Parts: sequence; structure tokens; C-alpha cells
Amino acid sequence: MWPALQWIQKNLSLSIPAAMLVGLGFGAVAETAWLKAAILPLTFLMVYPMMVSLNMAELRHLQGWKTQGLALLVNFVLIPALGYALGLLFFPDQPWFRLGLLLTALLPTSGMTISWTGLAKGNMAAAVRMTVLGLLLGSLLAPLYLQALMGTVVSVPMGQVFVQIAVVVFLPLVLGTVTQKVLMARHGHADFNHKIKPKFAPFSTLGVLGIVFVSMALKSNDLLAHPAQIVTLLLPLLALYGINFALSTWLARALLPRGDGIALVYGTVMRNLSIALAIAMSVFGTQGADVGLLIALAYIVQVQAAAWYVKLTPRLFPAPAAPAATAA
Repeated sequence: MWPALQWIQKNLSLSIPAAMLVGLGFGAVAETAWLKAAILPLTFLMVYPMMVSLNMAELRHLQGWKTQGLALLVNFVLIPALGYALGLLFFPDQPWFRLGLLLTALLPTSGMTISWTGLAKGNMAAAVRMTVLGLLLGSLLAPLYLQALMGTVVSVPMGQVFVQIAVVVFLPLVLGTVTQKVLMARHGHADFNHKIKPKFAPFSTLGVLGIVFVSMALKSNDLLAHPAQIVTLLLPLLALYGINFALSTWLARALLPRGDGIALVYGTVMRNLSIALAIAMSVFGTQGADVGLLIALAYIVQVQAAAWYVKLTPRLFPAPAAPAATAA
């Protein structure tokens, strides 16, 4: 089982479309209403392992305020504004898809921020700090943004959104922090970081695939009746991520050193789709499947774009030349 989980985690660009296809097929031949009961446990499976791996102690060492400030500007001003504008452009008469696009834009950073920053040889400490700040601020601000920007066109149950965020973010955060401290006390920091922590991420991925499966199964009849809807949903996502990558890269190259710049890109383009999907599927009732479908498609765009960007990083952020050897 473990090799299979590792393969799934390393091949999200294949495993997520596979989960979508299986969900689509299941929904076409079976009753799906009972799947809604699986949303909460799958959400916990998705979020809790991520929290065990999160290093909250990085909040004590908030160096690099320029980098962190730029990340906050992009994550909580520019990208939410972009997501809202693209929603108006692509879905003027479909408020639930607009909500899904906005929710995607509102919740920045995930464990993938740290992973991709490491693969691109960026500043890992800066990436961890962005992830922690993005998680906490995004969870607190998202309900306020949703109410302010979408409250006049859809019903945003503020109390329910805050309760759900407490359940799917702060409860796993507390439990994950306790689990982390217990494991560190028992096994030591080195073994935890190198042997134990990597084993949690594949289980989070399993929760993601479960939620994607459920969202596709619930929407299968509509999608099979209107298959072109997939293309309609992909276009604004491609625009959102394309503009996000371009904007973050420009700011990083213009204002930051190489390592911080790479961290800024991955700290602003990687959205916390797990939490966005959890909120969509658990708060917005029957319309949550519409919102969840768009967020599920965002996984495909995000993972593939991040993989391509790693290959472009050496050109966009060339490593400094080694100093020339001096003659004896």
C-alpha cells in the first residue's frame, strides 16, 4: 500500500484526473446522495496530515519582511481581486462558479508551497513562513471576503463558514501540533523530520482524491449532459494561474534575491485547494458540488503549472556565477 500512496502523491497530474474519471463513472451508474456523509471524514484526512507537517515555530522568526509583505500583498489583495474580476468576466450569470473561482483565489499556500520551493532550490524558511501566515490569515479573512464580494448574489452563511473553518482548519491544526510534539518527544527532531513527517503527506493526498471523487460523482449527470462545461471551467482557471505566475515572477525578479524570489512565486501561486474544496463541499449545500467541481479542476492546472515552472526556474532565476579563481 505504501508504494502505491507514494506513487499517487508524486503523480498528481495523473491521479487527480483518474479520480475525476472514476467519480464521473460512478455517479453515472449509482446513487450518490450518500456520498455527502463522506465529505467531513475525507476533509479531515486531507487536512490533518498537512498540519502535522507544519512548523508553527517559524512564526517566531519572521525575518525577511520585504518578502513576506509582498506575499501578503499578492495573496490578499491582488489575487482575490483577479479571481473576482475573472469570475465576473467568465461567469456573469453563474454565481456559484464565480464563488468557486473566488474561493480558489482567497486561500493561499499549502504544503505544496514548501515542496515545490525546495525542488526549485528556493528559500525554504521563507516558504514555511508564507505557508503558516497564509493558512492563518486566509482562514480568518476568507469568510469576510466571501460576504463582501458575493453576499449580494449568493447566500453566504457566515456563521457556518466560520464553524466549518474551525472544524477543518483550526481543529486539525491543534491536533496536528499535539501529534507533532508527541512524535518529536518520542523519536527526536531528526527522525521526525526525515523519517516520520514524509509519511503523512501521502495520506493527505488520499483525502484530496476522495474529495475530488465525491465532487465529480455528485456532478456526473450534469457533466455527462453538458461535457463542454469542463472547457468552460478550465479557461478562467488557466487565466488565473497564468496571470498569477507572470505577476509573481515579475515582482520576484524585480525586487528580491533569487532564493526569496522563488519562495515568493510558490508562496503566491499555490492555492490551498484542500481547504477551499472542504468549505465548498460542506457549507454550500447542493450548490457546493458546482463550486467543488471548479476547485477540483484547479488541482490539475496547479500541479501541472508548478511542475512546468520548476523546469523554467533556472532560466527565470539563474544561479549567481561562481567567483573566478584568483591567480596565485
